[in-house]
Amino acid sequence: MILVSPNTSQLIALFTFCTLGASAQSVATLANEPAVKEAFAIIQRNEPEMLREQQRICEIAAPPFQESVRAAELKRLFEQLGLSGVRIDKAGNVIGTRPGTNPRPNLVFAAHLDTVFPPGTDVHVTRTGDLMKGPGIGDDCRGLVVMVGVIRALNEAKINTQGTITFVADVGEEGLGDLRGMKELFGETLKGQIDAFISIDGLGASITNIGVGSYRYKVTFKGPGGHSYGSFGMANPIQAMGRAIAKIDQFEVPETPKTTFNVGRVGGGTSVNAIPFEAWMEVDMRSSDVKELDRLDQKFKAVINESVAEENKRWNNRGAVSASAELVGLRPAGQTAESSKIVQTALGVNQALGLTARLSEGSTDSNVPMNQGIPAITIGGGGSGSGAHSLNETFDGQDSWKGTQRALLLAISMAR
Repeated sequence: MILVSPNTSQLIALFTFCTLGASAQSVATLANEPAVKEAFAIIQRNEPEMLREQQRICEIAAPPFQESVRAAELKRLFEQLGLSGVRIDKAGNVIGTRPGTNPRPNLVFAAHLDTVFPPGTDVHVTRTGDLMKGPGIGDDCRGLVVMVGVIRALNEAKINTQGTITFVADVGEEGLGDLRGMKELFGETLKGQIDAFISIDGLGASITNIGVGSYRYKVTFKGPGGHSYGSFGMANPIQAMGRAIAKIDQFEVPETPKTTFNVGRVGGGTSVNAIPFEAWMEVDMRSSDVKELDRLDQKFKAVINESVAEENKRWNNRGAVSASAELVGLRPAGQTAESSKIVQTALGVNQALGLTARLSEGSTDSNVPMNQGIPAITIGGGGSGSGAHSLNETFDGQDSWKGTQRALLLAISMAR
């Protein structure tokens, strides 16, 4: 239910809507309510300013584990927009609440602060008309500004929801950030207080309801090392690692559910004429199916042991090597059923607004609540673009206001 003051007839109509299910028809009814139509108009009118905000926010660097400056700016914006209880939790998440008539249901609306780019990256954004180019301009500066746009439209249209909406600008979504912001949010900060979760990440009208889980390891191979000529015949950590990589390359994995593996980085050694004393590799394994992911994990661990044993046997255990696998990333897998209220409502919103998108899978902030059985999806923020995670990332703002309208309608529909 949404409450709009001071028009009593609107109150009655919206109260009636509250009793209906989240069908496409009921969402369409809500979309045609005067207050919601006013909010839509506000969003479209505000979009030029929001695009400027998107550029401005994106030019505040937010490297992995160094999101604090951008976080401070989102905290300032949350306070300026009148959210209550604005704060930064232990992980660095920025949290602000827009209370409803009741504290529950509590819907969390989130977008992530961090980028994949290291410190020192030039984050200047260039713009030609509606086309912007710069690191992170779509992922996830768009999500952050959509969240701001939703709050502004709710305020300016004087819309109150029956349930509460908690807005979160979170840390640690990318790479080795390992979803630390979400793990803190659901494990400590708002543990037991979240009824549904929506993340804004990506572009267009996408809906992600399957969370791809991952295991990420750094495997270190060690040995005594020595001179390449004088100590020839000793076991070699890099050669042991090479054996492991060759075995990993031979893994057979299912196409459905999609299951993947990748050796993403390697390093080690000191000189071309020295047997290395250390080598390392980073490995990523993913699947939306927990059993398949665990099966792949077991094969991977067995391969590491086999490779070390083969290298030591090859050289009669002279200068024997060893290996240790450190788990540096764990993203839990999960999914929200297509039949669930939150997915059906999101599909209904798309239909009501004339947008099309198929349900998809991905690795996003929603993985954490999905894994805990909390209704969760990730949606795109409108617009289009290319080159995510590259220095040449682009965002095309043509009709991008539709993404904010969709987020607003979904928020209102779920916060009741």
